[in-house]
Amino acid sequence: MKKYKVDQLRNLAVVSHGGAGKTTLAEAMLYLSGGVDRFGKVDEGTSTMDYDPDEVKRKISINASVAPVEWKDHKINFIDTPGYSDFVGEVVGALRVADSVLVAVDAVSGVEVGTELMWRRVEEYDLPRMIVISRMDRENANFNKAVESLTEIFGNRVAVAQIPIGEGDKFRGVVDLIKMRAYVWEDASGKKFVETDIPADLADIAEEHREKLVEFAAESDEELLDKYLEGEALTEDDIKAGLAKAVLSRSAYPVFCISGMKLIGIQPLMDAIISLCPSPVAVGPVKGIVPNSEDTIERKPEETEPFSALVFKTMADPFVGKITMFRVYSGVVKSDSQVYNASRDKTERFGQIFLTKGKQQVAVSEVGPGDIAGVAKLADTTTGDTLADKDNPIILPKIQFPSSVLSMAVKPKSKGDEDKISQGLARLMEEDPTLKYDKDAESSELVVSGMGEVHLDIMADRLKRKFGVEVTLEEPKIPYRETIKNTVKVEGKHKKQTGGRGQYGHVWIEMSPLPAGSGFEFEDKVFGGAVPRQFIPAVEKGLREALPEGGVLAGFPLVDIKCSLYDGSSHPVDSSEMAFKIAAQLALKKGCQDANPIILEPILKVEVTVPEEYMGDVMGDFNKKRGRILGMEPEGRYQVVKALVPMSEMAKYSIDLRAMTGGRATFTTEFSHYEEAPANIAARVIEEAKKEKEA
Repeated sequence: MKKYKVDQLRNLAVVSHGGAGKTTLAEAMLYLSGGVDRFGKVDEGTSTMDYDPDEVKRKISINASVAPVEWKDHKINFIDTPGYSDFVGEVVGALRVADSVLVAVDAVSGVEVGTELMWRRVEEYDLPRMIVISRMDRENANFNKAVESLTEIFGNRVAVAQIPIGEGDKFRGVVDLIKMRAYVWEDASGKKFVETDIPADLADIAEEHREKLVEFAAESDEELLDKYLEGEALTEDDIKAGLAKAVLSRSAYPVFCISGMKLIGIQPLMDAIISLCPSPVAVGPVKGIVPNSEDTIERKPEETEPFSALVFKTMADPFVGKITMFRVYSGVVKSDSQVYNASRDKTERFGQIFLTKGKQQVAVSEVGPGDIAGVAKLADTTTGDTLADKDNPIILPKIQFPSSVLSMAVKPKSKGDEDKISQGLARLMEEDPTLKYDKDAESSELVVSGMGEVHLDIMADRLKRKFGVEVTLEEPKIPYRETIKNTVKVEGKHKKQTGGRGQYGHVWIEMSPLPAGSGFEFEDKVFGGAVPRQFIPAVEKGLREALPEGGVLAGFPLVDIKCSLYDGSSHPVDSSEMAFKIAAQLALKKGCQDANPIILEPILKVEVTVPEEYMGDVMGDFNKKRGRILGMEPEGRYQVVKALVPMSEMAKYSIDLRAMTGGRATFTTEFSHYEEAPANIAARVIEEAKKEKEA
């Protein structure tokens, strides 16, 4: 593949609601630019970009795929991202290394739930963006209605740069409002089209939209604005230069229209990407910090700068092992060279560097600033790490992946597969940072957390396919606790006489409740040597060891208790550390029974970001879940509802919230505190624990 200068590169992430035609657009661009010999189709399982077995089976994008599209002496690194929110981690990684974004909107549906969610992600990264109304060949396609929905939701920066010639099965071309020329496709291959005059029936609407487009271009540049206000006509080059500045400054979002399946409008769209989307040079230097300091430094997108790159994706390839995808920000890296991982203070050996085109790998000798490439078999490098020049290191800002929203317990279908599951999940986590797993020390369950049901289902499918382990997913156990409400004084005596030396330990302990979150306190109040000094640590140790399973109601860990040792007795021969440990544990158990024991349930702090029209539904649902509303804060068109909700009521909240708001809301949770469970909940928990013990 030809080597391109930095200003000839475009790093473009394409985002949308699921099913809006991103992958088909990528296939069309690859095909029409000569990157592939055949036009791959998602429905037929022949797509270049969706090559993973799970993607072929489900006919959706699950992974972000990178493909270089060579067009008119430029290279567009096209990053096709998943549209379903369960795979938002892939989108976040892509946005982190993109210089601009193309937002795809379905011509029939207009702005959908996923469009809004993805737009919010793009806003977080403050990236320049353009919009394409796709699938214009569909029945009931309506360009004007789609534009209205864009303007209504994303504001008056939406700037129509093309209008369609026909809609639905009559869609056959586009009117370019910069050139004021029409392009008509009459050849089914999509490769040939005719440039012609604007159809008479579209002339007025074209003039109307062009006037607004020229205003956007003029307002982005003082010289152009003066020219415009003086009544002088802006040239085609003026408009392109002005719009490119408007896109870079986020003051305009030009709108185009295509049919990926019918290969109509693709070439003008690629032209627009090259002329309007910023190159790495236009975006400018990247900032990072010097390792082991807080000093900020910059790297310009130039070959003469020290090398720096960010790893944004890791993949497990069955043939070559781990593949690391990275974006170079400065300098040059060559195949078969030593590279420094500044994030981990490790040196890595780079083998053959390659560009990816779906699963195809194109070997290259080096990669320069602004470009995206991959390398195999790095030992210590993971997603989010910075690769750099060891003599001039820099650490670039890490990728902030969203927190998991759904947790399930993973159970093997066959005994003895627990180790295989752990190894498999560790490998899958390298590929997907939004996937987390942890062994719950209390319940011994392996709990895996992800972004939704489909995400975890695919995780289970991959465990089976890649690692030969079949698993089931169940709701994880809730980590309840037990404590006491009253203060009691209790005796514990362990006395055992056998043929030889006996065992004797005797203690009096005062047990009292502590404020929530205090844990456990031990106090030595013994006077006069009733309990010899050498056995007092054994008393404390016995109590601490009994806490994890010391609850008398349902066997949950005991918390928020103070135990004061104030009296006891000993035997000159039979007393031992073990005897006093056992005596203390007997006292603890008896004291818990007498001190009004209660069940404590974990409470989560929940924040839901929701459109205003669904706020009442969300708050009503929290009330049903025994939640307490803490307050609300406006955030643009959204409201952030804050509440405290019992963990037991939040098991499948991601599914409930999606159904309640049509997928428009997002939420985060974090542990807040424990509080007493209501009597009916406590009774149910105790009954379930009893049944489990009997089983």
